[in-house]
Amino acid sequence: MLVYRSSISLSTAGETDIIDITGRVEKLVADSGVSRGMVNVFITGSTAGLTTIEYESGLVHDLKEAMERIAPRKGNYAHDTRWGDGNGYAHIRSSLMGPSLSVPLDGGRMMLGTWQQIVLVDFDNRRRDRTLAVTVLGE
Repeated sequence: MLVYRSSISLSTAGETDIIDITGRVEKLVADSGVSRGMVNVFITGSTAGLTTIEYESGLVHDLKEAMERIAPRKGNYAHDTRWGDGNGYAHIRSSLMGPSLSVPLDGGRMMLGTWQQIVLVDFDNRRRDRTLAVTVLGE
């Protein structure tokens, strides 16, 4: 079994910034030489998450609105009381979305649906430099 490790570094705007990272992950999969297996993407940090969506402006807007309903920015969070950093909502949103995503590979390509892209969602209340760990496993 082949194991290939790499990373993606990027800057975000925070405030539920949604960034399509599909192309960057596809490049690392191609670089890995793995034909069949799995790619895992993991975001380091506790105020961002990963998921798949149809990356288009309407759905990007809808996802932001849904997150605001689920964990409102102006909610009352014990984390904010304890630490004073005002990003308790970001931690809740991140924990609900999750820090990682795995996608099966076949023929050296990710098995994503036609309208399915991998996105990083940065929920923090400020700009951040983010690092994603990418691991490709297979043969």
